[in-house]
Amino acid sequence: MADIHIGIIGGSGLYDMRDLTDRETVRLSTPFGEPSSPIVTGMLGGRKVAFLARHGIGHVLTPSEVNYRANIHALRQLGVKFTLAVSACGSLKAEIAPGDVVVPDQLLDFTRGPRKRSFFESGLVAHVGVAEPFCNYLRTVLLNAGGNSRVHGKGTFITVEGPRFSTRAESALFRSWNVDIIGMTTSPEAFLAREAQMSYAVLAHVTDYDVWHTEPVSSDMVMQTFARNIAHTKKTLAAAIAQIDEATDTEAHHALETAVATAPTAISSAVAERYATIFGRPLSRQ
Repeated sequence: MADIHIGIIGGSGLYDMRDLTDRETVRLSTPFGEPSSPIVTGMLGGRKVAFLARHGIGHVLTPSEVNYRANIHALRQLGVKFTLAVSACGSLKAEIAPGDVVVPDQLLDFTRGPRKRSFFESGLVAHVGVAEPFCNYLRTVLLNAGGNSRVHGKGTFITVEGPRFSTRAESALFRSWNVDIIGMTTSPEAFLAREAQMSYAVLAHVTDYDVWHTEPVSSDMVMQTFARNIAHTKKTLAAAIAQIDEATDTEAHHALETAVATAPTAISSAVAERYATIFGRPLSRQ
């Protein structure tokens, strides 16, 4: 299969995108386990894309159960360099209303569960810079594709463990930190994408006001609002994909160049093979 440079990570509701043609289903395994779902490839916006359902087909995985490492690695196996993620979120600001869209520029990780937050372990240490956790090139593409006055061009996104929603005290704390939106899946997904040398940005659809507002958030509320937003999501993704210049070279594509701390002579052949995909080349052991 030829390299596919554009990936989409989102809910299974995106599978029925009418504009996605020439579909094929690809089943992949990774050194880090099985991805959440088979990957569906096809043509969208004139480009070959790969789509992965983050929570599995039918939404069967909680945010804590998602194998984020396997998902990112599977996309890298296909050659993905640019990843557009779709995420539902709650708003922590009155001016960001349900139905709005946010393209965040900053990220706070408040998860505390069993999620694997890094590819690097068991014989290879690397420290990757994530001061700017989202790719500004892809953020600009999404903003240009949004075509909607209710699209917010920046914001701080906090990821909490879930699957429960916040208490009012937690929501008040996050608001005191000047956080804009809250969700359950962007960490460690964004950090792993950077470790895999992918450009990554999020199209965050606001489904509720979290629990600081008068009406407490509920799963039914979230799903109803997201269903109303899905048409805009599909339109924005198609427009964004058409705008991506696959030859663009971003900072994220070089994230590992100076990140490795392990001495080359200490890297075993098994470790070198395990990490070849995210480095895009065999690791030097000399």
